[in-house]
Amino acid sequence: KTASMRLLLLMLPSASGWATNIGFSCHNAYTARAIVPTPFYLDTTPASARANRRSRGPSMCGLLAIANSKLSPEALRLQTLTLQRLVRHRGPDGSGIHVVRNLDGTCASVAHERLAIVDPLSGNQPLFSHDRSRSLSVNGEIYNHKQLRSELKDQTPFRTESDCEIIVHLYNEIGVDVASKLDGDFAFVILDENTGELYAARDPIGINSLYMGTGLDGSTWFSSEAKPLVAAGCIDVAIFPPGHYYSSNDGHLVKYYNPSWTRPEAATMPLDLKHVRQTFIKAVEKRLMADVPFGVLLSGGLDSSLVASVIARLRRKRFLEQGVADDLNPTKSFSIGLTGSPDLAAAQKVADFIGTEHYGFTFTVQEGIDALSDVIYHLETYDVTTIRAGTPMFLLARKIKAMGVKMVMSGEGADETLAGYLYFHKAPNGTELHEELVRKVDMLHLYDCLRANKATMAHGLEARVPFLDRDVLDVIMRIDPDRKLIRKHAQKGDEQYLEKWLLRKAFDVPDAPYLPDEVLWRQKEQFSDGVGYSWIDGVRDHAAAVISDADMTTAPIRFPYNTPKTKEACYFRTIFHSHFPNNNYGNGIEATIPGGPSVACSSAKAVEWDAAWSDPTRQDQSGRFVDTHNAAV
Repeated sequence: KTASMRLLLLMLPSASGWATNIGFSCHNAYTARAIVPTPFYLDTTPASARANRRSRGPSMCGLLAIANSKLSPEALRLQTLTLQRLVRHRGPDGSGIHVVRNLDGTCASVAHERLAIVDPLSGNQPLFSHDRSRSLSVNGEIYNHKQLRSELKDQTPFRTESDCEIIVHLYNEIGVDVASKLDGDFAFVILDENTGELYAARDPIGINSLYMGTGLDGSTWFSSEAKPLVAAGCIDVAIFPPGHYYSSNDGHLVKYYNPSWTRPEAATMPLDLKHVRQTFIKAVEKRLMADVPFGVLLSGGLDSSLVASVIARLRRKRFLEQGVADDLNPTKSFSIGLTGSPDLAAAQKVADFIGTEHYGFTFTVQEGIDALSDVIYHLETYDVTTIRAGTPMFLLARKIKAMGVKMVMSGEGADETLAGYLYFHKAPNGTELHEELVRKVDMLHLYDCLRANKATMAHGLEARVPFLDRDVLDVIMRIDPDRKLIRKHAQKGDEQYLEKWLLRKAFDVPDAPYLPDEVLWRQKEQFSDGVGYSWIDGVRDHAAAVISDADMTTAPIRFPYNTPKTKEACYFRTIFHSHFPNNNYGNGIEATIPGGPSVACSSAKAVEWDAAWSDPTRQDQSGRFVDTHNAAV
């Protein structure tokens, strides 16, 4: 055993990459050199230790629940089975359904489409309470399930090893407060067969999507996506707000997530770079549990590159501590862009540095345009920025899933908490900057979280986002916002001379570098820009060719809510309504998409920071519309 360990230690990756005898590369979207196989390794870890390496349970999926339906149990079962197919792309590995008749004669159902990430051979849903009176359908991961399980009064053994089963048993003991105790990414519904109560909740930031609506018979509907609600002809369709729970006992939404950092006066913590680094590393480590092939989305920007680098280090550490043989294999990383795009080049540089098995895929502008209808259908939005960035992500997710990968980590959330977008250069002071950060975090579920969740789950691929870990949020959002300001006239090398300076500095460890300097200190590039500037330009040109001036004239009549102001927006909106027609009640899915002016992904309020942005022709979500961009337009 000692000799074997010495041999393997010689083969472990160095701080800047894997040993040269484990080589790989990807020349284009479809061709890669063969990887030299990792030598045979006998895992000598005791079976009991191996069994405890990872928690067991279901992961990302699609759920559908209906409460207080006037249909018979048989009719409701058929209706639920028919409609749950609309979210089956989220969970192609298995299905489950449970239907009950309530004491008042109404019926309820919960259905589940499973994507098995952890323990694929068990953990089917719904999950049940010990007496089987309560059923749970959940989409997510609960990272503190072991701690919560140890604190239960009732220590009856669980039926499964699922990290999510804790939800239904904790609900039995503390009721509606259960959501506030969970550390994880989740959307779930609990159905009580004895009382007919339905309880639903969503994670604090809205990483996992969830919608609700009202059926024609007054029933209440919940679904991971809006498609079943639209197809059922619900009277209204609404986004279930993050950080809230719902109980049918009173029919109210209650906010359970109320962090102190939403108030500027609470953001006074001094800068502790080591604490920032350690908290983020722990957030990544939480999300490493998986029993299927996983990887990392590596755009070559700061955020995804740090995620990839930390994963590589943690896997080396885990091998040394636990002897997990799989950790000898390099992590798979993935990027996408037009030929010659900035992101592809930067991603390859990072991959070479940290030693990932990298795949850089290319797409053409025409391929992106051809995919727009599918992208809009799956993302359920007509927001311009979300579609621009969601299209390459959608194309990439399909390639990744085809390679057998089921889970990836991604870098969403850092720009919204660390003032990463280029428009933050215009923030007048720390207070206004912090208020904008709070607005951006509050809206993540409408934009970046929505895109990351749906663009990947369209192909049954799960995305995990460590920057939106609750502990990471608490640390970063409590830092004095003056430390996040970009100082005017600061020179390269000065403190706060570049956006997200504190994150860059936290991982600037010269003795054991996480990233190459040219990536660690690379200017922010929005994903829709970084894949290649001609992508956005090409979409605009295409929209100009297919949307006429007459179409723009009639747009206010056809689209009275959030009337599109550009031909590109009108083109996206036209496709959107071909998939999701307006309902007859004036409160359909189109009302779930926000609008208003924006510059480089700013909120409407932040447009006031620069007088030049009041010009509608300067209001574009591309980062190139900020004059601090290296390729400003």
